Amino acid sequence: MKKILITGATGAIGKTLVRRLLTAGNQVFIFTQNPEKAAKKLPEVKRIIKWDYDLKNEWKHELNGIDAVVHLAGENLSVKRWSEKFKKSAYESRILSTRKLVEAIKSIEQKPKVFICASGVGIYGNRYDEILDEKSLTGNDFLSKLCTDWETEAKKVEELGVRRVSIRTGLVLIKDDGVLKKLKRPFKLFIGGSLGNGRQWFPWIHIDDVVGIYLKAIEDKNLCDVFNAASPGIVRTKEFAKTFGKILNRPSFLNIPKFAMKIAAGEVADYAVMSQRISADKILNSGYKFKFENLEEALRDLLK
Repeated sequence: MKKILITGATGAIGKTLVRRLLTAGNQVFIFTQNPEKAAKKLPEVKRIIKWDYDLKNEWKHELNGIDAVVHLAGENLSVKRWSEKFKKSAYESRILSTRKLVEAIKSIEQKPKVFICASGVGIYGNRYDEILDEKSLTGNDFLSKLCTDWETEAKKVEELGVRRVSIRTGLVLIKDDGVLKKLKRPFKLFIGGSLGNGRQWFPWIHIDDVVGIYLKAIEDKNLCDVFNAASPGIVRTKEFAKTFGKILNRPSFLNIPKFAMKIAAGEVADYAVMSQRISADKILNSGYKFKFENLEEALRDLLK
């Protein structure tokens, strides 16, 4: 049994990870800014700690003796238009929280064995048909800078002798949530299709495999540095839309132009039509076996 502390536990990835860890007999602690909300969403967790990372550090002693810290917290990037104020808040929610956690780890006697921090494939920017592995150059847009600075803060924990893993997550497919929830309605109304010209690479991953990679990062002492978390069965957006429509028995011939998305969603539309041909070779070579490499099988599992 391990003692594992998780931030961002009430998000889609966090909730699934918490339940997998508890089922395996581990002891789970949660850092959260809203303990009441966390208790309602995850009543099976017995230790929920109020976490004001931007204020005092009364919580730092809770890290003493923890085996693994999994840092998933960060303001949801898909819930509103990206004003400068929102981008600043989203940036600080990741960078400052990571910095405060590492500072707290530095101050405690019994340090965790591993610090696992979320990141995103957005670090690469828009790269068309280029195959992107963990050694590829990063982009120069807002999301690229956010992820780069996020990983830089997480990496500082290595100076304390703590193993660090940053997981660059692709577009997570979750039942009744996230991208699938947003796509389902237009397809049901017979107006579904691909975003932009349909030729962009779509770095998808099933929720079970995201969680599987986090679990491996906790257990495998040889896993360190950065890893892409996207399925080896990567497809272009046109093929994704076609497969999605096939399962729902709906057409997928429409293309939603970028300018229309820009009107509806603002700057975030630029990221919706980015092309990122993500390589999964590094995580595969570590011994991780994907549960879902085939898109149709993944969608059938989630849309059934």
